[in-house]
Amino acid sequence: MAQSAYIKFVTGSQVPALTLDELKDRLLHYREQLSLTAKQLGWEYDEAGFPYTIETKPEGEGKWFYLKGINPLYKYIVIGVGSERVQEEDRHYVQVVLPDDATHGDKSKGNEFCKYLGKLLKAELHLFNGRIMYFNPRK
Repeated sequence: MAQSAYIKFVTGSQVPALTLDELKDRLLHYREQLSLTAKQLGWEYDEAGFPYTIETKPEGEGKWFYLKGINPLYKYIVIGVGSERVQEEDRHYVQVVLPDDATHGDKSKGNEFCKYLGKLLKAELHLFNGRIMYFNPRK
């Protein structure tokens, strides 16, 4: 059964919503940061840190895209955006899905990407295991 993690934009989040293009830009920025760090350390681990290519399919246009693994340890992760109605208010979110045949490496990278995005966007993160991490300022 597929597993999902959610990055929910709540009061105090950096942005109220993200488009797919903005989400892709955030992931590309993450990859760029990895490559700069690798360059400083003299160890080319940016491919190990982000072992995916960003792919789209016509049926997912505007709704989702997927990260396709570039080595056998990683298969793919599906990432999409959406919204839900909570107390007469639209709450936007990013959904990260691990398909049935995803590897343990995919789950680890999925958690890593979710934590990065959650912290960057000051959002509420619902992990694959059901636990919740709050990166948004709360009182």
